Amino acid sequence: MKLQRVEHVELGERMSVDELMRAYARAGVLGAGALGKACNILEEMVRSRATLFLGIAGCVVAGGMRRVITELIRMGAVSAVVTNGASVVHDVIEALGGEHYAGSFCAGDAELHERGIGRMGNVYTKVESFTAFEDYMQGLLGSMSEQQRSNLSIRELLSEIGASLQDRHSFLRAAHEMKVPVFSPAITDSMVGLQLFFFSQNNSLVLNAVKDMREMAQLVIEAERVGALFLGGGVPKHYILGACLLRGGIDYGIQITLDREEAGSLSGARLEEGISWGKTAKHARVVSVTGDVTLVLPLLVASLRERMREWSEGTG
Repeated sequence: MKLQRVEHVELGERMSVDELMRAYARAGVLGAGALGKACNILEEMVRSRATLFLGIAGCVVAGGMRRVITELIRMGAVSAVVTNGASVVHDVIEALGGEHYAGSFCAGDAELHERGIGRMGNVYTKVESFTAFEDYMQGLLGSMSEQQRSNLSIRELLSEIGASLQDRHSFLRAAHEMKVPVFSPAITDSMVGLQLFFFSQNNSLVLNAVKDMREMAQLVIEAERVGALFLGGGVPKHYILGACLLRGGIDYGIQITLDREEAGSLSGARLEEGISWGKTAKHARVVSVTGDVTLVLPLLVASLRERMREWSEGTG
């Protein structure tokens, strides 16, 4: 084992985000070291033009990260998105004019329910926003031809949603414009799924999830290098890693999670564990950052943005 001296972080008077992240990497230890390493790995992923999968789980969009995710997509860093259904719902709600609120309500959950307010931790939203979402989804599905609905992949559905939204801060809209496919394998476990069920009661609708797997497989097989940025774990993480079995695993990986590995859960599993399954390549550069995505993600994206600016200016 080769030891490396810890370089203590020194705060410059006008230090940029990326300068701080580079100082973290030079320190090289504990949480700061992991975050600094994550910035370096993300830079290498993007600079090497690796096929980069972005996995989105948890309360990330409703928790204030919507524009950060959208910017990362618009920067051209992301090749494909795999998201939970909830992030789709909350992205659309915002695009339709709905809002999310910080926890300033002095009320119990029973009272919140009576007032038509739902809670996700200390993030709140009005139930009436879901009424607008219902009207939107029923209208969108109704606008599709019966032939289109007869063999509709989840990715195709999400592309239709992205194309229909006018809000440029929508990550679904950004993905559509940047030709970045969005997958959501467990989408029926969300309000989208409920609206699909309602629509199917009086209309023909066949959602073909296998079509998505074919498209994912093609992306993985054709890639020279594959990287993944996991915002949380869950189904998006496993879907990406499972697809990468087809090529011997990911070459780069960054995981941001508050889950722990002791319980044997996928969300808490370190990416190195994937080597035993062939989901992470033996040579892969990976790091797990233990932390809240809402704290870590903006630092990662801000750092990458500064580095990409340096590349374009020829100074990095």
